[in-house]
Amino acid sequence: MSFVKSPQGHYISTLLAGLEGVDHAFGTAAVPPLPGYLTLHQVHSARILHASECSPAAEGDALFTSEQGVFVGVKTADCVPLLLYDPVRRVVAAVHSGWRGTVLNIASGAVARLGSSCGSKPVSLHAAIGPSIGGCCFEVGPEVGIQFRNIFPERSDLGNPTTVDLREAVRRQLVQAGVPAAQIDADAPCTFCGGTEFYSWRRDRIQGQRMFAVIGLKTRR
Repeated sequence: MSFVKSPQGHYISTLLAGLEGVDHAFGTAAVPPLPGYLTLHQVHSARILHASECSPAAEGDALFTSEQGVFVGVKTADCVPLLLYDPVRRVVAAVHSGWRGTVLNIASGAVARLGSSCGSKPVSLHAAIGPSIGGCCFEVGPEVGIQFRNIFPERSDLGNPTTVDLREAVRRQLVQAGVPAAQIDADAPCTFCGGTEFYSWRRDRIQGQRMFAVIGLKTRR
């Protein structure tokens, strides 16, 4: 599994691209958002909403839908964009998991919500963890690091200034929630050291610069 570029310049997960019935894309700083997707006012929460609840004022950090032709998305600039697809129940979700959302385990929350609302089973889910700040570059202080002790119990340095791998944290949370490891694509570029192709809040400190990650069910004819 890996990420490749589409002819339009979007990053595409080869895992999701190999499945029928779904379209997705991870944008860059150079490629504008795809038109017509739904998104929320993101607040670094663990709140997960159905697409029908989406409005300009709606706050949350994940959207899901089982309606064909409806695309849901999240905006990031170092935080982890997570796209989920269940080809059995035909449901998709877009999740924004910054460090706060990761500590709140929004990834597992999304898996549970797809189960309770759509009958989706974790074993049927396929996940793509898109371009985001890598463990190579995400430096944190002890006040943040210690909040990851349950996710990285093998680490003894989280009470000191160190680095944290958010993508690995999200991957572990998905596996713990029952998503098979072989159905998780986490081999995306780092937004911080990946250069100007990516927006990075940690690197550039520029307000309002965001990339997008979008997923939706193809309309059956």
